[in-house]
Amino acid sequence: MFRRTTLKPTGEPQSDTAQSRLVKLTACAAFIGLAAGGVAFVLVHTIGLLTNLALLHRWGWDLPSLTGFSIGPSTYAVAIGGALIVSLLAKWSPVIRGHGIPEAMEAILTNQSRIAPRAAIAKPLSAAIAIGTGGPFGAEGPIIVTGGAIGSLLGQVLHVTPNERKILLASGAAAGMAAVFGSPLAAVILAIEILMFEFSARSFIPLVVATSVAAGVHSALFSSGPLFTVPPHHFSGLGQLPVFAVLGLLCGLLAAVICSGLFFIEGLYRKLPVSEFWHAPIGAFLFVSVAILEPRTLGVGYDVIDDALATRLALGSLALIGLVKLVVWWLALASGTSGGTLAPVLMISACFGATLGELLHRLIPSLNISSGSIALVAMAATFGAATRATFAAIVFVFELTRDYNAILPLMLATVLATLVASWLSHDSLLTEKLTRRGLIVPREYHIDVLESARVADVMTRSVIALDVNTTVGAAVKEFARSGHSAYPVTDADQLCVGIITRGDLLSGDLDDNARLADVAVREVISAVADSSIAAALALMHEEDVDHLPVLDAGGRLVGICTSSNVLSARKGYNTADRVQRGWLDRGRPGVVSD
Repeated sequence: MFRRTTLKPTGEPQSDTAQSRLVKLTACAAFIGLAAGGVAFVLVHTIGLLTNLALLHRWGWDLPSLTGFSIGPSTYAVAIGGALIVSLLAKWSPVIRGHGIPEAMEAILTNQSRIAPRAAIAKPLSAAIAIGTGGPFGAEGPIIVTGGAIGSLLGQVLHVTPNERKILLASGAAAGMAAVFGSPLAAVILAIEILMFEFSARSFIPLVVATSVAAGVHSALFSSGPLFTVPPHHFSGLGQLPVFAVLGLLCGLLAAVICSGLFFIEGLYRKLPVSEFWHAPIGAFLFVSVAILEPRTLGVGYDVIDDALATRLALGSLALIGLVKLVVWWLALASGTSGGTLAPVLMISACFGATLGELLHRLIPSLNISSGSIALVAMAATFGAATRATFAAIVFVFELTRDYNAILPLMLATVLATLVASWLSHDSLLTEKLTRRGLIVPREYHIDVLESARVADVMTRSVIALDVNTTVGAAVKEFARSGHSAYPVTDADQLCVGIITRGDLLSGDLDDNARLADVAVREVISAVADSSIAAALALMHEEDVDHLPVLDAGGRLVGICTSSNVLSARKGYNTADRVQRGWLDRGRPGVVSD
């Protein structure tokens, strides 16, 4: 008897197996959310302890303010000593260098979302040492990476697919951000924009669960509000949008400067005639030397962001802090030490926005826009433009303000900033390192034409089939005449009962008088016309075949789908991106009509 395996149509109910695996992923995500929340609490307070001990020579667990701090010889010794320890840890776990998010992206793209166990230990430890000894970074970047490492490790312990492991990694990273900032929605969107490269129920549900749990831990262990104070703000509406449009353009320029400056200084470090081990100590010496101008730029700096948003800083101080923070962060991060990007970018942009707000208030006081409002929008616009996580940046600041009236200026400024930054710089803050390594990072989400198109749309309908009683000799002549590589085999009732390939006829010494019924492949791997092309392609890959006979409900042959047919499905999608003639173009010479 012939055995037939048929790909079923799309649109069938989800299997119990898929549903149970989603429940399993969701339970794992809840555990990851708890773990990330705990890691955030421990790491933030460890950084506070080290900063108090190393820089202020006192005992304390809370993140201290460096207002009034003076840099002396001991500051150099502490910073360089911390950098040496980080370099030693980097020999054990090289992935800790930098802010770590590109490495998480690389693990997803090239290593099936596997992160080495040592990264879960080395990353938070190195970050705590680097920041606690004066590194101008925030704690949130290392926590995001550590949360991702926890998710990846759990996905390596459990029996999961690589795509499910990616979901666990992204859930851990998102949970890390939610645990620090108390912004679960922005954390979900950030993970989708920079790590998941997909949007589906299978990925969305675990992400939401992980960030919800982590945000709950944030409320319990930190506070019910955001990590830093949101200033009083007021957005009147359309009349102020031109101001925020200009702000968006300027923030796009700032984002391009931030990215380009960092890439340039990284290049200078790579040209140094010393091993990479010494880059971090050199960077520590340099950033401390620059920070003498404004010592508040050392450490996490959340209190400085508070002051900038609340307009508690003079105009000159705002400009100086923003400029010095930019330079010391460049020098520190480019050296390959362990630190993050989010808090420094927020501080730089908050000072930039507050400076513009103060100038605007002095020049045109009638506009009635507070400097804190402009600083708040500048944070979202610059962060979104620098990382290309535009939607996450908008939602992030919206979660901080909890004010729907802030949406208009936030959206306008952030998308304009992203437009400018994308025009000026091909790579974002997160992708330049991967581009240098030769990796292609997905930048946009598109409709998967292979999922939305049916086999019936691309299959070859005029199919030549060979009868089961055809002899091997006749089949050989047919192959020689047509050049095809395979033929379906049908019986007297036109039922597809097998398939014969050129390789089958060449695989042995066959009698020319033998019937195809005796030599044809008896297991028919087939599809139906209403199945998706993606499902057909997956079946081809799983069964290692290049041809799928397409059968109707009765098992009769109605077409054949080959790998070439699958590729042709892209043609219609590519055509949709070609410029077509509009009404105003009719009659114009040189315009081609589609």
